[in-house]
Amino acid sequence: MEWKHPGSPVKKKFKSQPSAEKVLLTIFWDSQRVILEHYLERGATVNSVRYSEMLSTELKPAIRTKRRGLLSSGVLLWHDNVRSHTAIHTFQTLVKLGFTVFEHPAYSPDLVPSDYHLFGPLKDALRGCRFTSDEGVKKVVHAWLAAQPKTFFF
Repeated sequence: MEWKHPGSPVKKKFKSQPSAEKVLLTIFWDSQRVILEHYLERGATVNSVRYSEMLSTELKPAIRTKRRGLLSSGVLLWHDNVRSHTAIHTFQTLVKLGFTVFEHPAYSPDLVPSDYHLFGPLKDALRGCRFTSDEGVKKVVHAWLAAQPKTFFF
């Protein structure tokens, strides 16, 4: 409740458009460019099974297509220590795929390049934008990633 006097201004109600919900992006990139952008479907959560499935069915074919010869020379992944990355099922999938995981210290937020180098500038680029659909968000993020010079990823 508010106390008002007869001369108080009337609050105006503004029509607003519904905004897109949060969109979860898992991105794999190297010194050349983005290898894979994976957007999680609405309502889903990342767990070991889903992450392992993405590694097998999406990342490996993307590497084969975009980085010829990398699979035979060896893939080195650097991801953080979240449960879906460190679970036994994920470990078994990584061994089966022949991927090596770069050891990540237990707590070192300053050593996560995606958090600062990639998502920081992306967040700045999207600041103030409003999206009416998840597809709109995905389209703009994809265009922003594609517009970055090769030196950005090095």
